[in-house]
Amino acid sequence: MDITDLHPWNVTYEDAVNIQKWLKDKVILKKIDKKIKYIAGLDVSYEKDANTVWAGVVVLDFPSLVKIEEKWSQKEVFFPYIPGLLSFREIPALIDALRKIEIEPDLIFCDGQGIAHPRGLGIASHLGVLLNKPTIGCAKSRLVGEFNPVGEHKGDYVYLRYQNSVIGAVVRTRAGVKPIFISPGYGVILKDCIRFVLETCSIYRIPEPTRQAHLLVNSVRCTNK
Repeated sequence: MDITDLHPWNVTYEDAVNIQKWLKDKVILKKIDKKIKYIAGLDVSYEKDANTVWAGVVVLDFPSLVKIEEKWSQKEVFFPYIPGLLSFREIPALIDALRKIEIEPDLIFCDGQGIAHPRGLGIASHLGVLLNKPTIGCAKSRLVGEFNPVGEHKGDYVYLRYQNSVIGAVVRTRAGVKPIFISPGYGVILKDCIRFVLETCSIYRIPEPTRQAHLLVNSVRCTNK
């Protein structure tokens, strides 16, 4: 997979914030105009009390959601855990895993935020700019924004707003279960994000691409300590 090296990763807090502000202007949100044949899910698992991470990518056929490829990478991280700067901690390991895959996805689901971020550049948006590929942020909790109560049925959603703009949606993917926070990362509009998330959620709260990636990284972490 072709991945652009736009900036260094071993940076200070101030440098990281400035990089995010610079990359925000490179985020493009548009309707997907091609058939989606392959989708990928990304996730990262951390070794407790250590700086080792395992990053994984799982490629699924769409719409069947049959898994057709998976790759992972183990890497030491040096950037500290700072809310809003997760991409500087996780993307280098994710890039290592992405460079190993043979089947290039048309759409990527990330376990984290897209534009629903204080500076409009969560991990999904950051990665989308580097890959020049459509990405969706699928987070289990809110980073920024306000929203109204969500209906209890699968498919119910409300918009997530921040600084007078719609930055995402709070989507009920399973009846009676906590909703998830969806936002466009890059190359996709919110309406399509909601549609693809619901089409990839069957009996679980989390979309199948990121759920499979979560299972992969936890498995390799436990077997490769």
